[in-house]
Amino acid sequence: MSRYIVNRLLVSIPVFFGITLIVFGLFALSPGDPVINIIGFASYVEMTPDQVEAVRIQFGLDQPWIIRYFRWLGDALQGDLGFPFKGSMSVTELLMDRLGPTLVLMGSSLLVSIIIGIPVGVIMGLRQYSLTDYFLTVVVFFNLSIPSFFLALGSIYIFALKLDLLPTSGMQTIGAPFSVTDRLLHLILPTMVLSSFYSGVWARYARSSILEVLGQDYIRTARAKGLLEWTVIARHAFRNALLPLVTVVTLSLPQLLGGAIIVETIFQWPGMGMLGWRATTTRDYPILMGVTLISASMILLSNLLADVLYGLVDPRIRYE
Repeated sequence: MSRYIVNRLLVSIPVFFGITLIVFGLFALSPGDPVINIIGFASYVEMTPDQVEAVRIQFGLDQPWIIRYFRWLGDALQGDLGFPFKGSMSVTELLMDRLGPTLVLMGSSLLVSIIIGIPVGVIMGLRQYSLTDYFLTVVVFFNLSIPSFFLALGSIYIFALKLDLLPTSGMQTIGAPFSVTDRLLHLILPTMVLSSFYSGVWARYARSSILEVLGQDYIRTARAKGLLEWTVIARHAFRNALLPLVTVVTLSLPQLLGGAIIVETIFQWPGMGMLGWRATTTRDYPILMGVTLISASMILLSNLLADVLYGLVDPRIRYE
């Protein structure tokens, strides 16, 4: 297993460099002048071409983008992601400050979606073509179909404005000391919105997987031996149905990060999603490349995690 993990990590190195190169090139070649966002449009209009060029040289924007990329890459390999175009904090400090809230939101959303989605999918598979299956299918397709921004705005309107049960935004009440209860109250709505779609995804995959497994010969053999139905489902059917679910869950981790951008922006959750959105609107390349660095790492690690979990779920899979 250790040799396999090392080989996968070595293969991931050129893939990682390729991702960062393409993203950096897309940012650099996109229309518009980042100097306008650095100094403001009013100042840009009043400045002479020489003054604008001086600003461009100051931030290293006068060099071709490929040279800027290798300069950024060399600094990044040393742990220096540079400084944003605006602000005194380094990009590394900004990312570390925002990474924690994003991981909290992603972790809680993933946990809630798995706890809800997979059991619902198993129930749908065990009650195929029943009223329960039809009802849960409608609920699942509703979760899959409704846009996250619409669900977020609707949940704010109902639970925060009308019922006054939950806060509308942020991580904690302004001016109030930190408390676990206050943090959980602020976490409920973002978690509910972000986990809604993925709970539907897990439910659909769990239903398909459990139906496929229930038709296998070893399930009929286990029932013919007189085993309890719960034992057949829990020890034989569900365990063998986990393999495709492992793939879907682990490979969806980067998608959770992408979905957090919309949720964090609407709920003003101070995470990487909102940081990346603001950096996109201001064309702040250093921050965008830092966010891309973490996103690419998460994609590669999630693929590696999926392969490792295969061997744990199904002992028949060997890597050596």
